[in-house]
Order: sequence, then C-alpha cells, then structure tokens
Amino acid sequence: MGRVDVGARRAHVVQAYVDERGVLHLDTPKNHERRSVPLPRFLLGELAAHIDGRTPDQLLFTAPQGGPLRISNFRSRFFDPAVRAAGLGHLHLTPHKLRHTAASLAIASGADVNVIQTMLGHKSATLTLDVYGHLLPDRLDEVSDKMDERRAMLLARSQAVLTEGTTALRGTDMTTD
Repeated sequence: MGRVDVGARRAHVVQAYVDERGVLHLDTPKNHERRSVPLPRFLLGELAAHIDGRTPDQLLFTAPQGGPLRISNFRSRFFDPAVRAAGLGHLHLTPHKLRHTAASLAIASGADVNVIQTMLGHKSATLTLDVYGHLLPDRLDEVSDKMDERRAMLLARSQAVLTEGTTALRGTDMTTD
C-alpha cells in the first residue's frame, strides 16, 4: 500500500500487491498512479493503535505469518466475520461495495467530482461520473438554491460598493480652484 499518515488523515497508496496466477508481487496501484485516500475521523484512533510500533516499511494488514494478505483470505478471515458480528450479514457486503458506499457518501456530502476521481484512482472524471453520476440528479434543487444564495450575496456586495461610492462622492468638494 504505502504510508498511512494519521495526522494528515491520509493513506498514501504507492504500491499494491497483485495476485497473478496464485503468485503475489508488488506492483503500482490501479492505473499505475499513486493516490491519497482520505481517512474519516472515526477510523483514526483504531488505525493509530494498529500502526503503533510498526516501521513505515511494515505491512499494515498481514497474513498470520506476517506476509501479504490475499483478498480472499482477508474476506474469509476478517471482513466477512466482522460484517456478521456487526449484524450486517444480510447486506452481503463486499470491500467493493464499501468503496462504492464511500464514493456515494462523498458525492452526497458535496465533494467535487475531481476529488472523488482522485480518491478512487479513476483515470478520468468521466469514468467517475459514468459510475456514480446517477447519484447527482437528486441534488439539482440544492445546486439551484446555492446559485440563488450566491447571486443574492454578490448583488448585496455590489450594492454595498455602489452605496459606499455614492456616500464618498457626496462628501467630496467637486469645485475647482
């Protein structure tokens, strides 16, 4: 993966283990581009405790012997049991569904599409919009309301400038000597 910077609330993905025909090897991340993934505050305490005592080069999540963890083993040993323990087994969650949920929450929170593109490691914002764009139409009224608010603020600001200019002119002696 890379470095987890709890203070900056980022996971920096610089490498990823890839499983090719049963053999794990380090490679560049998806699309051969590094990325920074934002970490929500609710994860920071647990991540900090998990990182404590590890060197920057050590794997954060490992197999029982300390080596890289295959996704299938992660699912069967950790992820699926945690989902069931949380009482969410009926949702049939997968890591990919959580990725989709994170993107959906980012969109619902008003995140810029380019930021979401970077977070997900998509090659283009077009891909991000193709996959998640269906979530945006529900926010059209919100965008319209924000446009109204912005217009009102700009009109008030320009009116204030005009008023100040008129007041300043009234107090000025316009006669010449």
